[in-house]
Amino acid sequence: MITLTETATTKVDELIKGEGEEDLALRVAVRPGGCSGFSYEMYFDSDIADDDETLNFGAIRVVVDPSSSMLLQGATLDYKDGLDQSGFSIDNPNAQKTCGCGQSFS
Repeated sequence: MITLTETATTKVDELIKGEGEEDLALRVAVRPGGCSGFSYEMYFDSDIADDDETLNFGAIRVVVDPSSSMLLQGATLDYKDGLDQSGFSIDNPNAQKTCGCGQSFS
């Protein structure tokens, strides 16, 4: 399933602490849509289903639903904070084609 880089883990931890709810997990999902066929979704969630896959990266829990899990096998979530690029990005070896915005793939 998906892995988080150290910088992504640090940023997610910072954002969760800012929310003030320690039981939140980062949900990463793949949904139909976007200009290339699928798009990524990431949000904080406290509603964890029995069939969700859960991974821990330090104090951070990442949850992925079963159908998204298949499309995120081997993917890496990173965070960059620089002049030329900032924000989260997913490097997904399953993506054969991505759009210019980097938010959707096929």
